[in-house]
Amino acid sequence: MADMSPKKHAMPSQEPRVRNKNFDEVALGYTAEIAKAEAARCLNCKNPLCVSGCPVNIDIPGFISRVAEGDFEGAYSVISASSSLPAVCGRVCPQESQCEGKCVRGIRHESVAIGRLERFVADYHNANSTEKPQKPTLNGHKVAIVGSGPSGLTCAGDLAKLGYSVTVFEALHVPGGVLVYGIPEFRLPKSIVAKEIDGLRELGVEIATNTVIGRTVSIDELMDEEGFEAVFIGSGAGLPRFMNIPGENLKGVYSANEYLTRVNLMKAYREDSDTPIMKSKSVTVVGGGNVAMDAARSALRLGADEVSIVYRRSLDELPARKEEVEHALEEGIKFRILTNPIEILGDEKGFVRGMKCIEMELGEPDERGRRRPVEKPDSEFAFDCDTVIMSIGTSPNPLIKQTTSGLDTEKWGGIIADENGRTSRKGVFAGGDAVTGAATVILAMGAGKTAAKAIDNYIKGI
Repeated sequence: MADMSPKKHAMPSQEPRVRNKNFDEVALGYTAEIAKAEAARCLNCKNPLCVSGCPVNIDIPGFISRVAEGDFEGAYSVISASSSLPAVCGRVCPQESQCEGKCVRGIRHESVAIGRLERFVADYHNANSTEKPQKPTLNGHKVAIVGSGPSGLTCAGDLAKLGYSVTVFEALHVPGGVLVYGIPEFRLPKSIVAKEIDGLRELGVEIATNTVIGRTVSIDELMDEEGFEAVFIGSGAGLPRFMNIPGENLKGVYSANEYLTRVNLMKAYREDSDTPIMKSKSVTVVGGGNVAMDAARSALRLGADEVSIVYRRSLDELPARKEEVEHALEEGIKFRILTNPIEILGDEKGFVRGMKCIEMELGEPDERGRRRPVEKPDSEFAFDCDTVIMSIGTSPNPLIKQTTSGLDTEKWGGIIADENGRTSRKGVFAGGDAVTGAATVILAMGAGKTAAKAIDNYIKGI
C-alpha cells in the first residue's frame, strides 16, 4: 500500500545565509530513512507515464520499488542500465518538467521526488560499492566522440558497453564539458563528475584532452587517416551571444560562459587561484535561464554586496528551474523583472559604472505561447553596477563546420541531424546542444543514447 502523503519529503539543505558565502553543495541529500519513506509514495503504476517523460527511459518504478525495499544497489543496477550519469542527473535534471511532471501523484498533490531518489541511489553506490564495471569484449571497431559533455559521455558509455573502442576528444584540459565549466560546485560537485567519468574509463573509454577538433585534428583526418569508422559530434553550444547594445565592450562585461568557466573550471573563488576575476560590489546578470541563476549565485559567493537579475518578462515566464529561482531568491538575489537593457554605462577609464534599461509589459503571445515583451513608452531608467554578465544564450562553435567536408548546418550554426543523429556526412552523427542549441543535460544524454544505437546499426550495416 502506497504512502498517500500529499507532499514529497523535503531535501535537507544548507541555510540560505550560510550557503551564499560558500561553494559547498546546497542540497545535502536524502538519508536512507528519508529515501525509503519517499519511495513508499510511489503508486507503481501499471502504465508509468514517468518513464515516457524521461529522455533516457529509466525504469523509474523499478528502481523506486527497490529503494522502498532498502535494496539500494539493486536500484542502482536498474538506473545504470539506462543512464551513464545518474549522480549528475539526480542533481541537475529538470525533473519537474520531465519525469516528475508526468507523475500521477502530481495531478492533485506533489509528485514523487524521483530526482532526489536517483541522486540518493547514485551517491549510495559511489560511497559504498567497490565493484568495478567489467570491460566488454572488444568487437574490433573504432568510434570517435567529439566533446566530453553529457551527450558525448553517454554515447561513449553505450558504445563501450557494446564492445567498441571509443576515444573521446575534449578541447579543454579536464573532461566533462558543461558539467565542469558551466555548472557551479554548489549545484554539481566536480568530484561527482570525475567519479562518473572514471566509471567510463573503467569500461575502456579513452579520453584525449587538450584536443581541439578542427585544429589539432579534423573529423576528416579521424575518419580517413586514423581509422575511426564513425564519429559522434557532441561539442555543445559554447559560443556566447550578446545583445549588441552600446557598452558591451567595457571592462567588467562578461559572457556567462567566461564568468562561469573562470569560477568552475579555474576555481577563481579559491584564494590560491591564478585566474583573474573582478572583485565586484554590484553585479547585474542579464537573462532568466539556469545559466543566469548560476552566474548570479556565483557572483554573490565571490563577495558581491548586491546581485540582481534583469529579465524582460515576468517571474512566471522565467525559463530557469523553479528550484533554482527559489534558491536564488532565498540567497538574496534581486530580480528586476519586466526590464530590458538598452545600454551599459561606462566611466572615463572604460569600466562599467551602470546600466540603462527600459520597462517592459507583456503583449500578445508568441509562436510558443509566451506573451511577447513590449517596451513601455518613456520608461527609461538607470542604476549603478560595476559588473555585467550577459546570459542570453549560446550557439555552436563554427569551427567543426568549417573544417569538416559535407556537413550541413542551420543558419544559426546548429548541425543538421535527423531523429537518429545522422548528419549529411556519411558516418558522422551529432546530438545535444551542437544540434538543438543550448538545452538540458538529460536531453543531451538522450541524444547521445539514440546516436549510439544508430552508430551500432550503421557499423553493422543494418
